[in-house]
Amino acid sequence: CAQRDSVTVGAIPDDYRTNHPIVIAEKNQKIDLPVGAGDRGMTGSQRDTLSGFLDGYDRSAAPAVTIAIPVGSANEIAAAAASRDFVRLAVASGIKRNRIVMTSYQSASAEASAPIRVAYISVKAQTDKCGRWPEDLVETSENKHYADFGCSYQNNLAAQMANPADLLGPRKQAPIDAEQRGKVIDGYRNQPFFDWEAEGEVSY
Repeated sequence: CAQRDSVTVGAIPDDYRTNHPIVIAEKNQKIDLPVGAGDRGMTGSQRDTLSGFLDGYDRSAAPAVTIAIPVGSANEIAAAAASRDFVRLAVASGIKRNRIVMTSYQSASAEASAPIRVAYISVKAQTDKCGRWPEDLVETSENKHYADFGCSYQNNLAAQMANPADLLGPRKQAPIDAEQRGKVIDGYRNQPFFDWEAEGEVSY
Protein backbone atom coordinates (compact mmCIF):
# COMPACT_ATOMS: atom_id res chain seq x y z
CA CYS A 1 0.00 0.00 0.00
CA ALA A 2 1.06 3.56 -0.59
CA GLN A 3 2.43 5.57 2.30
CA ARG A 4 0.33 8.60 3.16
CA ASP A 5 1.39 11.69 5.02
CA SER A 6 -1.57 13.01 7.01
CA VAL A 7 -0.08 16.48 7.01
CA THR A 8 0.54 16.61 3.26
CA VAL A 9 -2.60 14.95 1.88
CA GLY A 10 -4.97 15.07 4.83
CA ALA A 11 -6.89 18.01 3.34
CA ILE A 12 -7.55 16.25 0.01
CA PRO A 13 -11.03 14.66 0.07
CA ASP A 14 -11.11 10.92 -0.61
CA ASP A 15 -14.81 10.39 0.07
CA TYR A 16 -17.24 10.10 -2.85
CA ARG A 17 -19.89 11.92 -0.78
CA THR A 18 -17.54 14.89 -0.57
CA ASN A 19 -16.39 14.76 -4.18
CA HIS A 20 -19.96 14.32 -5.50
CA PRO A 21 -22.29 15.88 -2.92
CA ILE A 22 -26.05 15.69 -3.33
CA VAL A 23 -27.51 19.19 -3.32
CA ILE A 24 -31.05 20.56 -3.50
CA ALA A 25 -31.62 22.98 -6.36
CA GLU A 26 -34.32 24.19 -8.71
CA LYS A 27 -34.48 22.37 -12.02
CA ASN A 28 -36.41 23.20 -15.15
CA GLN A 29 -38.58 20.23 -16.07
CA LYS A 30 -39.68 20.37 -19.70
CA ILE A 31 -41.10 18.17 -22.40
CA ASP A 32 -41.78 18.61 -26.12
CA LEU A 33 -45.03 17.05 -27.32
CA PRO A 34 -45.22 16.55 -31.11
CA VAL A 35 -48.43 17.66 -32.81
CA GLY A 36 -49.40 16.61 -36.31
CA ALA A 37 -50.72 19.18 -38.76
CA GLY A 38 -53.87 17.10 -39.19
CA ASP A 39 -54.60 16.64 -35.47
CA ARG A 40 -57.75 18.16 -34.06
CA GLY A 41 -57.16 18.26 -30.36
CA MET A 42 -55.16 16.19 -27.90
CA THR A 43 -54.44 12.59 -28.87
CA GLY A 44 -54.42 9.60 -26.52
CA SER A 45 -50.64 9.29 -26.57
CA GLN A 46 -50.27 12.99 -25.79
CA ARG A 47 -52.67 12.65 -22.87
CA ASP A 48 -50.75 9.73 -21.38
CA THR A 49 -47.37 11.42 -21.84
CA LEU A 50 -48.52 14.73 -20.39
CA SER A 51 -50.23 13.04 -17.44
CA GLY A 52 -47.01 11.22 -16.59
CA PHE A 53 -45.02 14.44 -16.91
CA LEU A 54 -47.39 16.34 -14.59
CA ASP A 55 -47.11 13.63 -11.93
CA GLY A 56 -43.85 15.26 -10.86
CA TYR A 57 -45.51 18.65 -10.33
CA ASP A 58 -45.42 19.83 -6.71
CA ARG A 59 -48.97 21.03 -6.08
CA SER A 60 -48.09 22.37 -2.65
CA ALA A 61 -45.41 24.69 -4.05
CA ALA A 62 -47.58 25.42 -7.13
CA PRO A 63 -44.95 26.72 -9.56
CA ALA A 64 -46.08 28.17 -12.88
CA VAL A 65 -46.66 25.73 -15.74
CA THR A 66 -45.69 27.18 -19.12
CA ILE A 67 -47.30 25.89 -22.31
CA ALA A 68 -45.49 27.26 -25.37
CA ILE A 69 -47.32 27.03 -28.71
CA PRO A 70 -45.45 27.22 -32.03
CA VAL A 71 -46.25 30.14 -34.33
CA GLY A 72 -45.58 30.15 -38.06
CA SER A 73 -45.34 26.37 -38.36
CA ALA A 74 -47.28 23.93 -40.51
CA ASN A 75 -49.21 22.71 -37.47
CA GLU A 76 -49.98 26.11 -35.93
CA ILE A 77 -53.77 25.62 -35.95
CA ALA A 78 -53.55 22.04 -34.68
CA ALA A 79 -51.15 23.08 -31.91
CA ALA A 80 -53.51 25.83 -30.75
CA ALA A 81 -56.38 23.33 -30.52
CA ALA A 82 -54.27 20.76 -28.68
CA SER A 83 -52.98 23.36 -26.22
CA ARG A 84 -56.51 24.06 -24.99
CA ASP A 85 -56.92 20.37 -24.23
CA PHE A 86 -53.55 20.43 -22.45
CA VAL A 87 -54.82 23.20 -20.18
CA ARG A 88 -57.98 21.26 -19.33
CA LEU A 89 -55.93 18.16 -18.54
CA ALA A 90 -53.59 20.16 -16.30
CA VAL A 91 -56.53 21.65 -14.39
CA ALA A 92 -58.08 18.20 -14.02
CA SER A 93 -54.74 17.01 -12.60
CA GLY A 94 -55.00 19.49 -9.73
CA ILE A 95 -53.07 22.45 -11.13
CA LYS A 96 -54.73 25.81 -10.54
CA ARG A 97 -55.76 27.67 -13.68
CA ASN A 98 -53.99 30.85 -12.59
CA ARG A 99 -50.70 28.91 -12.42
CA ILE A 100 -50.86 27.98 -16.12
CA VAL A 101 -49.15 30.42 -18.50
CA MET A 102 -49.84 30.27 -22.23
CA THR A 103 -47.08 31.60 -24.46
CA SER A 104 -45.77 31.15 -28.00
CA TYR A 105 -42.49 30.81 -29.83
CA GLN A 106 -41.49 31.30 -33.44
CA SER A 107 -41.05 28.11 -35.42
CA ALA A 108 -37.75 27.65 -37.22
CA SER A 109 -39.47 26.47 -40.40
CA ALA A 110 -42.88 27.25 -41.86
CA GLU A 111 -43.03 23.82 -43.49
CA ALA A 112 -42.21 21.76 -40.39
CA SER A 113 -44.49 20.74 -37.52
CA ALA A 114 -43.08 22.14 -34.28
CA PRO A 115 -43.89 20.62 -30.87
CA ILE A 116 -45.77 22.14 -27.95
CA ARG A 117 -43.36 22.76 -25.07
CA VAL A 118 -44.59 22.25 -21.51
CA ALA A 119 -42.32 23.24 -18.63
CA TYR A 120 -42.33 23.96 -14.91
CA ILE A 121 -39.77 24.53 -12.16
CA SER A 122 -39.28 21.85 -9.52
CA VAL A 123 -36.96 21.34 -6.57
CA LYS A 124 -34.81 18.27 -7.09
CA ALA A 125 -31.96 16.50 -5.39
CA GLN A 126 -29.05 16.33 -7.80
CA THR A 127 -25.30 16.14 -8.07
CA ASP A 128 -22.68 16.95 -10.65
CA LYS A 129 -22.40 15.21 -14.01
CA CYS A 130 -20.40 12.02 -14.24
CA GLY A 131 -17.66 11.21 -16.71
CA ARG A 132 -14.66 13.15 -15.40
CA TRP A 133 -11.42 11.25 -16.07
CA PRO A 134 -8.62 13.80 -15.55
CA GLU A 135 -5.96 11.18 -14.91
CA ASP A 136 -4.99 7.75 -16.14
CA LEU A 137 -6.24 5.17 -13.63
CA VAL A 138 -3.23 2.94 -14.27
CA GLU A 139 -0.58 5.57 -13.68
CA THR A 140 -1.12 6.21 -9.98
CA SER A 141 0.49 5.05 -6.78
CA GLU A 142 -1.55 7.11 -4.32
CA ASN A 143 -4.04 4.32 -3.60
CA LYS A 144 -6.94 6.78 -3.65
CA HIS A 145 -10.32 6.91 -5.35
CA TYR A 146 -10.39 8.17 -8.92
CA ALA A 147 -12.25 11.40 -9.68
CA ASP A 148 -15.44 9.76 -10.98
CA PHE A 149 -15.70 7.17 -8.20
CA GLY A 150 -19.18 7.09 -6.64
CA CYS A 151 -20.68 9.62 -9.05
CA SER A 152 -23.20 7.22 -10.60
CA TYR A 153 -24.24 5.97 -7.17
CA GLN A 154 -24.87 9.52 -5.95
CA ASN A 155 -26.85 10.37 -9.08
CA ASN A 156 -29.03 7.28 -8.72
CA LEU A 157 -29.62 7.98 -5.03
CA ALA A 158 -30.64 11.57 -5.78
CA ALA A 159 -33.02 10.44 -8.54
CA GLN A 160 -34.83 8.09 -6.15
CA MET A 161 -35.67 10.78 -3.59
CA ALA A 162 -39.37 11.61 -3.75
CA ASN A 163 -38.99 14.46 -1.25
CA PRO A 164 -35.62 16.25 -1.47
CA ALA A 165 -36.38 17.99 1.84
CA ASP A 166 -35.59 14.69 3.58
CA LEU A 167 -31.92 15.58 3.07
CA LEU A 168 -32.35 18.64 5.28
CA GLY A 169 -33.77 16.81 8.28
CA PRO A 170 -36.34 14.30 9.50
CA ARG A 171 -40.05 14.91 9.09
CA LYS A 172 -42.34 15.78 11.96
CA GLN A 173 -43.50 12.71 13.84
CA ALA A 174 -47.19 11.86 13.97
CA PRO A 175 -48.97 12.05 17.33
CA ILE A 176 -48.63 8.95 19.50
CA ASP A 177 -51.66 6.67 19.61
CA ALA A 178 -51.90 6.13 23.38
CA GLU A 179 -54.74 3.65 23.09
CA GLN A 180 -52.87 1.44 20.63
CA ARG A 181 -49.71 1.69 22.73
CA GLY A 182 -51.66 0.49 25.79
CA LYS A 183 -53.03 -2.49 23.88
CA VAL A 184 -49.55 -3.52 22.77
CA ILE A 185 -48.10 -3.22 26.28
CA ASP A 186 -51.00 -5.24 27.74
CA GLY A 187 -50.41 -7.89 25.10
CA TYR A 188 -46.79 -8.26 26.14
CA ARG A 189 -47.73 -8.39 29.81
CA ASN A 190 -50.50 -10.97 29.42
CA GLN A 191 -48.86 -13.33 26.96
CA PRO A 192 -47.98 -16.80 28.31
CA PHE A 193 -44.42 -17.63 29.31
CA PHE A 194 -42.40 -18.87 26.38
CA ASP A 195 -40.29 -21.96 27.03
CA TRP A 196 -37.51 -21.73 24.49
CA GLU A 197 -36.15 -25.15 25.41
CA ALA A 198 -39.45 -26.89 24.66
CA GLU A 199 -39.73 -25.11 21.32
CA GLY A 200 -36.25 -26.05 20.15
CA GLU A 201 -35.92 -28.37 17.17
CA VAL A 202 -32.95 -30.24 18.61
CA SER A 203 -32.61 -31.36 22.24
CA TYR A 204 -29.11 -31.81 23.63
